[in-house]
Amino acid sequence: MEIVIAVIIILAVLGIVLSVSTKKRGGSGKGKKQKNRAQIMKEAGQKLAKDPHNADALTALGNLYFSERNWEKAYPIYETMSNLADKIRNIDPFVAKLRRGICALKLDKPDDAFESLESACTMRPTDFDANYYLGQALYAKDDYERAISCFKKALAIKPEATVINTPLGFALYKAKHFRDSIQHLRRTLDENPDNKEALFCMADAMQECGYADKAIKVFLHLRPDPEFGPRSCLSAGNYHAKLEKLDKAVQDYQIGLKHQNIPQDIRLEILYRLANVYFMMNAISNGMSLLHEIQQYNQSYKDVPQLIDKYGELNQNKNLQIYLMATTSDFVALCRKIASSYYKNSFAKITDVSVTPQSVEILMDVETPKWQDTEVFRFYRSTSSTGEFVAREFHGRVMDSKANRGVLFVGGTFSEDARKFAENRPIDLVDKVSLTKLLKQIDADN
Repeated sequence: MEIVIAVIIILAVLGIVLSVSTKKRGGSGKGKKQKNRAQIMKEAGQKLAKDPHNADALTALGNLYFSERNWEKAYPIYETMSNLADKIRNIDPFVAKLRRGICALKLDKPDDAFESLESACTMRPTDFDANYYLGQALYAKDDYERAISCFKKALAIKPEATVINTPLGFALYKAKHFRDSIQHLRRTLDENPDNKEALFCMADAMQECGYADKAIKVFLHLRPDPEFGPRSCLSAGNYHAKLEKLDKAVQDYQIGLKHQNIPQDIRLEILYRLANVYFMMNAISNGMSLLHEIQQYNQSYKDVPQLIDKYGELNQNKNLQIYLMATTSDFVALCRKIASSYYKNSFAKITDVSVTPQSVEILMDVETPKWQDTEVFRFYRSTSSTGEFVAREFHGRVMDSKANRGVLFVGGTFSEDARKFAENRPIDLVDKVSLTKLLKQIDADN
């Protein structure tokens, strides 16, 4: 028993000794690393004090700072080395240019980066790093087509380099090569599923390529995201508005506007799109409020001034709003009211109503104390200029129906040719100005 206890004690002591020895060896290794860095700095400093262009010292310091990713200190060293490369044989001009370019990229100096990296590519056209970082420099300068060329060349040099997928995917997307961008953006997401920018760009590219049903799922997923939420809400709203799912579009846009720090261009576009959806829903006052909000930021944004003129008038004249925007049934009901009240102090009897996608036509007997006629009333909702062809066709319709007279209404104007044709013929042309006055009178009478 005593022998067993003695063996246990000896083993325990040996364990402690070995542990202490290991810790000492580990500590001396760390100290050696620090000493090596300090020694490099000291020796390089001494050499540069005697000769500011000492190639060995510049190379040692450059290697040290570059390996530590200390771009601010590495950049001036490689800039100096780039300038000296033609004069001093010990400096590798390719490495100097390449690393100066990389440092410039990291310091957000795309012009300097492009200059150095283009030189490096000229020296070694088949070098992966030179092509890869030159592509990044071109991307930073918004030269996406040339960036794509560099990234593809780098990928050909090193096909296994998955690092290419992200910048190549973004460059293809920015250059509007949407279909080609999707595969690289998908590979980016395979490597990093949390890359929200790649996710948004891929969804947007899919939408551009006709896969909106797949893209909408991503946009809805991204709506709460602080960075890509506003743009996703805009895209989702546009998708639902196009399908005339107006309530969903309103919800998308409203969620987008709740985000903080929205880029102004995105905010204005959401406000503009939401206003137009409100107009489609006949919520004129809501849309007008948003248009005025847009003008607080930009007085001449898109066609906002024209929309304010158009819908401001509609907002003040409910009947004009019905005439131009309401459902077919409400439009027909208003047309009947207009026809019946067109002649003051008359008795009107509607004998036929014809509704087509383009117009509403009413045949009516009118009796006054002085005369009795059969009249044809036709109503168009178009707000553009109506030409002679329509006037001529309407005149033919009046003659065929054996009516005494016809009245043609439009929501816009008539061309000069149309007005000349109507002269001395039994048809009246009522444009938007005259129609508006008539609609206001209908409001007053009721």
